[in-house]
Amino acid sequence: MTIEQTKSEIIFRIQRNTDIDDLQDLVDYFLYRSVTRKAKATLKQIDDLVKEVKKGRWDKTREKLGLVSELFC
Repeated sequence: MTIEQTKSEIIFRIQRNTDIDDLQDLVDYFLYRSVTRKAKATLKQIDDLVKEVKKGRWDKTREKLGLVSELFC
């Protein structure tokens, strides 16, 4: 593998036989880093958001399946 830096780009050259899934994981990591670089959320805020998203997803699934909500409260 070689890494080349130009004025406007960083170029990774990787052997063709490299596992594409591994490359996708690397791309996903770089994307994650660029998105979160300036994030100022606390761990508690992130945990609260995850709980809210999961709760909403479960409520929708329960409704779709026709389950009685009183049984799960």
